[in-house]
Amino acid sequence: MNLAAVPAERLAALATGVVLLGGVLAAGYVWWRRRRARRAVLAKIEAVSADYLQDVLLPDGNGGWFHVDFLLLTPSGLVVIDLRDVTGLIFGSEQMTEWAVMHKNRRFTFPNPLGPLYDRMAVVRAIAGDGVPVDGRVVFTDRGSFPKGRPRAVTRLASIATEIPPLAGVGSDGLLERLGPAWEQIRGVASPSPLRRR
Repeated sequence: MNLAAVPAERLAALATGVVLLGGVLAAGYVWWRRRRARRAVLAKIEAVSADYLQDVLLPDGNGGWFHVDFLLLTPSGLVVIDLRDVTGLIFGSEQMTEWAVMHKNRRFTFPNPLGPLYDRMAVVRAIAGDGVPVDGRVVFTDRGSFPKGRPRAVTRLASIATEIPPLAGVGSDGLLERLGPAWEQIRGVASPSPLRRR
């Protein structure tokens, strides 16, 4: 086939089609990777919880609402998860107002996530009632690391199974049964959140 004999309009249409196909394939690949990453996060969370709520709003008792990324029903009690996807080296402590991130030649900061986590935990405690153990973690995806250590309430997704006891633990059935009414109370007041971060 002689390309010189093909009309310029056809060549332009063919080139446009190739570019569009490449764009569609690239967008599909990005969508597939994000979906796979979300499924991996959910698999790790499902492995440590008997049940969970994702991206919900909980009432604060004063007419306001708190967004909760994940609330887990686990053998050790209720666990509030604030999920963060930050790439790079993360430097932060309980007392720091801002945490720093270094990635390649870039440095940026973000507000200390522990204060909001403790607020969410307080809201869950208020709804669940006395005697219900409530804990919380700021969980960073595995794209970030803490070269200088991390606060107690901070972990990485890869470590979540070691920090939250697995469901097969001895005596977990009794605790899960005891937490049932509190869990149903929370489910009853939770509503879907428009603030999805993923």
